[in-house]
Amino acid sequence: MDNAGIEEMFQGLGPVTVKRMFGGKGIYHMGRIIAVEVRDEMLLKADETSAPEFAAAGATQWAYEGKKGKPVKMPYWSIPEEAYDDPDLMAKWVRLAYEAALRAE
Repeated sequence: MDNAGIEEMFQGLGPVTVKRMFGGKGIYHMGRIIAVEVRDEMLLKADETSAPEFAAAGATQWAYEGKKGKPVKMPYWSIPEEAYDDPDLMAKWVRLAYEAALRAE
């Protein structure tokens, strides 16, 4: 996804900064990372407070295979499909990501 598309996706939250990282992109709002783009998939930050809401909406948690072959779960979740067609719903999810970033401090 190009930076203009990312900025549009997060417009319900406000201005974002996009930085290259780990072969993907990190998306920041007010200096806090709120999302990553990995392998052309946008993943939003979540925590123990917001993760159940992501799971209930059918989102999946990002995990990669660790050194011993066991999955390592990261604090990033896929965006529920219906949010891609509804700017108000997308705004809800990106706000949840920002709230998780604030709690991580």
